[in-house]
Amino acid sequence: MASRCSTSRTSGSGSARRTRHGSSTHGGTLVDSYSWTAHAATTYGRNPDGTGAFAETAAPTKGAANRFAGVVTAEAWPGGPDERVLDDEDTFTGDLSGIDWTPSASASTPASAAGQLWAVQNGDGLLYHLTSDGAGGWAPTNAAGTELHYADGSGTPDAEGVTVTSDDPGAVYVSTERNNDVSATSRPAVLRFATTDGSQTTLNATDEWNLAADFPGLGANAGLEGVTWIPDSWLTAHGFADEHTGAAYSPATYAGHGDGLFFVGVEGTASVYAYALMSDGGFQRVATIATPFSVVADVQFDPTLDALWVVCDDACSGRTALYEVTDGAFAATTVYEAPTNADRTLANEGFAISGVCTEGARATFYADDNDTDGFSLRTGTYPCDSSTPGDGGTTPTPTPTPTPGGGSTPAPGDTAPGDTAPGGSAPGSSTSPSGSPVAPSEASLTQANRGSLTAPATARPGDTITVGVGTRYAGQQVHVWMFSTPTFLGTATVAADGTVTATIPADAPAGQHRIVVTAEDGTVLGWTTITIDPVTGALAFTGAEGLGVAALAAFLLLVAGAGVLVLRRRRGTPASE
Repeated sequence: MASRCSTSRTSGSGSARRTRHGSSTHGGTLVDSYSWTAHAATTYGRNPDGTGAFAETAAPTKGAANRFAGVVTAEAWPGGPDERVLDDEDTFTGDLSGIDWTPSASASTPASAAGQLWAVQNGDGLLYHLTSDGAGGWAPTNAAGTELHYADGSGTPDAEGVTVTSDDPGAVYVSTERNNDVSATSRPAVLRFATTDGSQTTLNATDEWNLAADFPGLGANAGLEGVTWIPDSWLTAHGFADEHTGAAYSPATYAGHGDGLFFVGVEGTASVYAYALMSDGGFQRVATIATPFSVVADVQFDPTLDALWVVCDDACSGRTALYEVTDGAFAATTVYEAPTNADRTLANEGFAISGVCTEGARATFYADDNDTDGFSLRTGTYPCDSSTPGDGGTTPTPTPTPTPGGGSTPAPGDTAPGDTAPGGSAPGSSTSPSGSPVAPSEASLTQANRGSLTAPATARPGDTITVGVGTRYAGQQVHVWMFSTPTFLGTATVAADGTVTATIPADAPAGQHRIVVTAEDGTVLGWTTITIDPVTGALAFTGAEGLGVAALAAFLLLVAGAGVLVLRRRRGTPASE
């Protein structure tokens, strides 16, 4: 057996020292310890990160959050850092909730090339059809909204989510929590409305699938927040399993359900459920999908990524998650923080993403239930490649996605093949005659491509750091640089998890620097800041070492709090939720 080693933390004054057995001590009181009999193949860390018991990590992540097999750790949003306002002030009346992007019927004009949006407003049960004006904004074609009612013309459905389907192009489907005219009674349902453009003043539901029997005891304000539709052809091609039958999903099992399944997000259970909705009003639950969130605010199928977006609002500081089918079931593969500069207190209950890739980015859309500052609709960006498969065909070449005030949404950093690289040089021109990489220019490091990478916040000269580039670049060779004075850190192949490693030069000066990653052709894939700590005789600060007892307790509470999602949701009045 290998010799037993241990490490410990103590509080109090005195310099740190490390024994031949690996223990680290500071003179004072022992506050923590861990021992092992064999070295980890990677490292040991607390699982969950910072709060749980020590376990072997999936990879060394010095200066960053611990990673563990089977545990998804939230990572930085890979797109642009901002969420920009799209609607004119007071376009909506305060509680826009669900939102869905679909292609336009015609792509003959710049505005139609940007697609169209469907949105619902929950308090007064309104449906909106929105289009781009081609000059930076989006507005409803039905300015007053279309009033929604139940099949008999009565009631005000608390419209929370909206989606369209490819097998029923003449309809819009809306998910609800209740009838607002009977607001104390739960009525979690999916309603079908026959419309192609929302031009009607009022619409009565043609069909209703009331799922209350599946959710006994569900609160009237805890029902169906989001809805999306996934075609059977995609589900079967990806090996989706039917929990009801215990076998591979077979569409023939559910006669009259159409050509796909509806996935609904339920606020009260913080879970997502897949349903076959039959033409006679019957339904069958096919799958249950747990989430890491305290609230599910929306769901959105993304054929471009072959994944399902699950969305939380301000209850989780705007986090989103991507789910992919693994061994027959949808499982979270990535959890994203909100964009870097986004207001995490926005009640973004609706989320949609464009299917059009423009200059390396797809537009994302957010519906703010609180109409903060008089605005309800915002946009951001998510990186893309125009050759990415998954949407069943080639992506049309559109004009740039508009942003408020005119112009186009800046790409988050990955320039599409054939485009001009940031800084004005064409891809392929950033290699010297000898074949060695040429440093990107200062001008190419813009706010548009900042934040597309992840890296430790701090490092010391000589440290090897892990840089997250993104799984979409897995297998590609990239160049890593450090600025201000451009310093080449090396060429690396992006690993399957989307990361590369690089070593900080031993003579790197202390202070703030930038880590930049470029493609082989010189295109800037992204950059982020890092602070190089000065070299001293003391151990670098890596956690709670060196804190006094009171400060340590506060630190541990802070870490524990950061690892737990906010359980209390900031809400308005029930009628507007």
